[in-house]
Order: sequence, then structure tokens, then C-alpha cells
Amino acid sequence: MKKPELLIPAGSLEVLKTAVVFGADAVYIGGEAYGLRAKAKNFRAEEMQEGIDFAHQRGARVYVTANILAHNEDLEGARKYFSLLSEVRPDGIIVADPGMFMLAREHCPKIDIHISTQANNTNYQTWRFWHGQGVKRAVAARELSLKEIAEVRGQIPEDMEIECFVHGAMCISYSGRCLLSNYFTGRDANRGACTHPCRWKYAVMEEERPGEYLPVYENERGTYLFNSRDLCMVEYIPELVKAGIDSFKVEGRMKAALYVASVTRTYRKAIDDFFESEEVYRANMGWYRKEISRCTYRQFGTGFYFGRADENTQIYDNSTYINESVYLGTVTEADEEKGARIRQKNKFSVGEQIEIMKPSGQNIRAEVQGITTEEGKEVPDAPHAGQVLDVKLSVLPEPFDLLRRNVERPGNNKQ
Repeated sequence: MKKPELLIPAGSLEVLKTAVVFGADAVYIGGEAYGLRAKAKNFRAEEMQEGIDFAHQRGARVYVTANILAHNEDLEGARKYFSLLSEVRPDGIIVADPGMFMLAREHCPKIDIHISTQANNTNYQTWRFWHGQGVKRAVAARELSLKEIAEVRGQIPEDMEIECFVHGAMCISYSGRCLLSNYFTGRDANRGACTHPCRWKYAVMEEERPGEYLPVYENERGTYLFNSRDLCMVEYIPELVKAGIDSFKVEGRMKAALYVASVTRTYRKAIDDFFESEEVYRANMGWYRKEISRCTYRQFGTGFYFGRADENTQIYDNSTYINESVYLGTVTEADEEKGARIRQKNKFSVGEQIEIMKPSGQNIRAEVQGITTEEGKEVPDAPHAGQVLDVKLSVLPEPFDLLRRNVERPGNNKQ
């Protein structure tokens, strides 16, 4: 069995570095245009180059998204964009549109091209077609079952790769191609500007009673008709590997470093444990479940992997996220005298018990013993996100360790 690539999203340079340090084999990012996450911070050219260099120094790869469904007005700018990518040399470019594919091949002939899930890759003839065009990899449509994926693997050339989503938010629309956002707000999801109307609450209005909104109930669970659970396949690594998937992809280019670190570290350990032995993997299942729930998520499901999505795939009662941990910051420097330097993300105070999250898999409890601002002033707490702080802890962390705090709620003692 081939060990799959762990492919992690990054919406900023900070998150890219976190993903690599916490165990990603590859990271996918977007530039300032032509990707499907316009709201993400995304990468300027110099940041992209720095991120690629950082990853390559540590043996990881970087892929760049250019997977919009382009209109005529996009094409001239896309030419310039692909010319830029030919200079920064990522390891792959992800496209969905045949026109964008042609431009990428013209301007980046030495860079691998991957075909996005937006291209509706649902059968082995599609993989064969793209292989004939010189493509290295296609991302499976999220509607495929493991049985279908295994059949694709058996019908395509050995050097043609299959990439599949294994974790993250699911889109209600077929392979993510959606018109709702454009219809309601004029913002085109297929060009990177989705407003996520699938997460909204809906009602019914009868034609002859305008303005009278009737609630929609499905067994009295609620009215979030299009709202899906998040995908989580960490408990099914053996099944994914045996289906012949080459790359395990995590969704979430708009997620913060804590989410990326938690998911990356958990899947890294799960994959490595399975390839050590299935017994080790099964023995550590409790750790995977605990750690994967420490990041922001809705509710978890398995999507279409085991056949047609059932009632457990949808969430009807709400569209809110579950938060088990609060991200405090990533350590950039550390020494015994000053402590840990971070750019603070959320409020915390002297005397609090927090947790040091290490790439190795360790979680170390520590007490906040002192907080000093960049100007050298000692303060009792840090209420303002974005401050550069030196934090004295009872245990000295290392650069790239993350600091997090357990969310306080009844019965939550996971820290």
C-alpha cells in the first residue's frame, strides 16, 4: 500500500508554516486572484515565494489554486498570473476550467497541473481524459463513494493520482458548483466570492399570501435545509488507503492556525500509526477523536464515502460551529529570560492555566506567570488581539508551538 500525501490548506503565510511544521506533506494556497476563497487572506507574490521556500526546505510541497470557472474578462489577467507562477515555481497548479488549464499549460509547462473537484471528476474516463492531456492528478468529486474511487483506481494509469477530501466543510451543491450566492447577492461562488447561503435559515411563502412566511419543519428538527455536517474520516484511514487514494485533502483555506495545527497533527499521527500497524492505529483512536474535536467544527459525518448520504449528513437544527479550544497565539521566539513571544489572538490573563500544543503530539499544561508588552510593560492580561507579547509560562515552549485555552463550559474538561 502506498502511503498517501497529507494535503493541508493555508490562507496565510503563518498558517502555511504551521501546517508544514505540524506534519503536512503538502500545502495548497491561493494567490490574490483566481482561487475559490476570495475572503481568505491569500498570498502576495513575495509571500508565496517565501512559503514555497519554507516548505521546500522542510521537504514539503506547495500547490496553488487557480480553480475559478473563468469568464472572458478573467482570461487576460490569468495569463499574467500564470506567468508569475512560472517564476515562483510551486509544485502544482490546481485548475477546474479547460480554458484556465490551457493557459496554465502554455505559461507553466514545467509545473504539474491538478484538476479541481470543481471539474466534476466522477468516473474513470474523466481521469483517463485528463491523463491524456498530461495531467498528473485529479481531485475526486465529493459525491463519490469509496467503492467508486477504488474502481477508478483500478481503471486508470498507475502514475495518475487520485486526490480526495477527507476532512472539513461540505458543500450542498454538486462538486461545489453553486448558483445560490450569485442569485441572492450577485457574488459568484464559482469565481471565489461565495456568501454561503446554504448556511442560512429558510421559510416557505405561499404564492397568494405574499409576505406571510411559514416555518419549515422536518420532524421538528429545524429549518436549515441545506446545512451539511463537516466531513471527518480520521476513523477510516484503512478504508481510504485501501481504496487507492494518493492524497488526503483537508478543506479550510479560511481557517486559523489552531484549526490547521489540530487537524494536521491528528491526521499525521493517524496515517503514520496505521502504516506502523493497524493495531497501533486502533489503539490510538481515542486520541484522534479527542484532538480532532479541539478545533472548530460543526458536527461530523462521513459524506458520501459509504454510499448515498443519509440523514446523518445534514444538520437541521442550527448552523453554528462547536468550539472546544481558543487560539491564543503561535510561539515565534522563546528563551528562559523573556519567555515565549507571540502575536496574541484572543484574551488571556496572568494566573490562567493554558496548554502548549506541540507538533510532536504532546499537549503540556502550563500556567501564565507573566505578560509583557512589546514596549516592556508588564500587564495583568492581554485583551487586544494582535499585540506582540512576551509570555512567561511555567513550562518554556519552543518556536512553532501553539498556545490554546480550553473553552469553559459545563462538563468540558478536555484540557
